[in-house]
Parts: sequence; C-alpha cells; structure tokens
Amino acid sequence: MDNRKKNSRNAPLLPKRGFKQIDDAIVKWKRKYSITLLRLSVGLVFFWFGVLKFFPSVSPAEGIVLDTIHQITFGWLSDRQISVGLATWEALIGIGLIVGRYMRAILFLLFLQLPGTFLPVLFFPDQVFEIIPWVPTLKGQYIFKNLVIVAAGIVLGSQVEEKPLGGLRKKAP
Repeated sequence: MDNRKKNSRNAPLLPKRGFKQIDDAIVKWKRKYSITLLRLSVGLVFFWFGVLKFFPSVSPAEGIVLDTIHQITFGWLSDRQISVGLATWEALIGIGLIVGRYMRAILFLLFLQLPGTFLPVLFFPDQVFEIIPWVPTLKGQYIFKNLVIVAAGIVLGSQVEEKPLGGLRKKAP
C-alpha cells in the first residue's frame, strides 16, 4: 500500500510513450510549417508597415524616418518622395515574402533596407533612448525589433532555392 502511494505521486501526467508521440507530432508540424509561417509573418509586417507610410501622419515612425533619410540624402528629397519611396519598397518586400517568389531579389531588398533602420541610433540617440544606451524609447523599441527581422531574413535566406529567381526550398537540405 505504501509502495502504491509513492508510485502514484511520482507518476508522470502522461506516460513517457504518449508524451514522446505528442512531442514528435509537434516537432514534425513545426518542421513542416515554420519557414512558411516565418515568411508570411515577416511579409505581413513589412506590407502593413509599408502601406502605413503611404498616408501622411499615420505611421508612428514617420518623423524619425523622414529625419534620418533627410540626413543621409542631405535634404535632396521631399518628405513625400521619401514616404512614397520607402512605402513602395517595404510593401514590395512584404508582397514578395507573402507570395514567396523571387526570394533572392526580395531578401536582397530587405537586407539593403535594414541597415538604414538602425541609423537613427547614431543620428538621433536622444529620440531612441530614455537613458543612453540602456533604456530605449518606443521609437527605439521599434528600431531594435529589426534585429529579429535580420535573423528571420537570414533563416529565410538559408532556404532559398538554387534557381536565381526561385522561391524557398520545399524541403530542408
């Protein structure tokens, strides 16, 4: 009797075999869908944030984006040219990721755009940090989330087909 109580208290909630089957099924599902979910989610974010830039005063990043691009172009471009150009660029990246075609070109555009997103850290640290360099503002958080997008782009780039204009591999190598 004492032995039964001891065993029932230490018994796992699921038998080891049942847990392994569930875990294996979850891992198999992740392997099958993770790259697609990553591609679609990053694509949706790019498309969404890009479209916002078509409409003046709608994007929460508009001010710092305009200030940064004015700084690197020495004021040669108007606010509207910057907004429409960047909106088009980001929306195109988003559409490309969602569709999943021409991934080399789309990821090239993504990696060409991303370094510029970190320039406000150098040009406008007072807008990026509450306490430099430890406490980011909301704008700073918006910028630093791009580190995750860089990693996502690297993962997606690792899955590009051999064809120059292809999409992503159907199966991992």
